[in-house]
Amino acid sequence: MSTPSVWSAGRYDAVGDRIAPIAAEVVAAAKQRGEFDEVVDLACGTGSAALAAAAAGARVTAVDITPELIAIGTEKAERAGHSVTWVTGDAADTGLPSGSFDAVVSNMGIIFVEPAKQIAEIARLLKPQGVLGFSSWVREPGNPFFRPVLEVLEPPQNSEYSPDQWGEPNTVSDRLAADFDDLAIESRFHTWQLGSLDDAMKWVMRESPIHVSMLAGIDDDTTRERLLAAFESEFRRCLDADGTVTYDAPYVVVTALRR
Repeated sequence: MSTPSVWSAGRYDAVGDRIAPIAAEVVAAAKQRGEFDEVVDLACGTGSAALAAAAAGARVTAVDITPELIAIGTEKAERAGHSVTWVTGDAADTGLPSGSFDAVVSNMGIIFVEPAKQIAEIARLLKPQGVLGFSSWVREPGNPFFRPVLEVLEPPQNSEYSPDQWGEPNTVSDRLAADFDDLAIESRFHTWQLGSLDDAMKWVMRESPIHVSMLAGIDDDTTRERLLAAFESEFRRCLDADGTVTYDAPYVVVTALRR
């Protein structure tokens, strides 16, 4: 799922801007857990966590597989006056020196990478007692952004992992048990608010990379129209009296210390 072609579809910068407050929460949570001088933001997207870490005084490296997102992040850092080292590369195989970081952070990023390889890379990069901090969406049956996908399209067969598994406390504990201690999981909500029903439809059709890429991969026009109709129906369910589409999405902020 974490491939350049997916994340360069649509406008990830629009997504990144909306979830930037979560990145700030991840950075604040990680900074409270230990040293925070040398930090790497993995699967950084356009760099919301990287910029938050830099603003907190850290020396920051940011890694993402999609060159277009690295370019946007670079521009944002320059405008903000922050010095960040940007690396185009695989978050699970960065090539960065072992044991060189006080903290690894990620905002809705590493959850899209194959878990075993990603955890091994994080463990390799961190110093002893280094801090891992990341966010993950939590699976919720009424999610209007993904319920239509499950209703109209066949669910993936034999999928080994999904991003929202990182929102399951038992899964997080099991995955991190071999390399990390002092696990902390904080449950929160992020309010998605889109100005109108038209704005919500534009979001899935033109902006959200996952949705744009998914729709582009549907060859059958009938199936595509059914899916768009299902999105519209879900968004109507989330309409407020003023015409905005609002959904409170559950997520977690996870921190742990490298053994």
